[in-house]
Amino acid sequence: MAKAVKMTEEGLKKLQDELESLKTKGRADIAEKIKIARGYGDLSENSEYDEAKNEQAKIEARIVEIEAMLKNAEIISDIKGAPKIVKVGAKVKVLDVELNEEFEYYIVGSTEADPVKNKISDESPVGKALIGKKTGNEAVVEAPAGEIRYKILKISK
Repeated sequence: MAKAVKMTEEGLKKLQDELESLKTKGRADIAEKIKIARGYGDLSENSEYDEAKNEQAKIEARIVEIEAMLKNAEIISDIKGAPKIVKVGAKVKVLDVELNEEFEYYIVGSTEADPVKNKISDESPVGKALIGKKTGNEAVVEAPAGEIRYKILKISK
């Protein structure tokens, strides 16, 4: 059985939109590129044709990948009230004990992770360390530079 792909409603919508775009506009655009490239003559030495076929393969692979994710999607329902423990869909404010700096992370499924926006996967080292913890608990993250200790200050939705 395939592994469940955890995602929020927002993440599901983004994937569905991307799939629709690839199936319609993406396929139409690449079909046009292939048609134009065929007009350049001998296909055995036609780099435009080869490039267009490679792009077509990438689009089709992404369509298959998205369809598989959607098939195995496990939607994380909105958290009702203030969560008591860290779980997917929660925002967590933590204190880096050593640096005395605060960070806020939004715990999401791996398909939605975006570290630039502080969205970290439940499968990442930090996400794994935080999952299941309560306010006041410490989480220890094993990093290449050594252990990082986070104190959980607040859990919200």
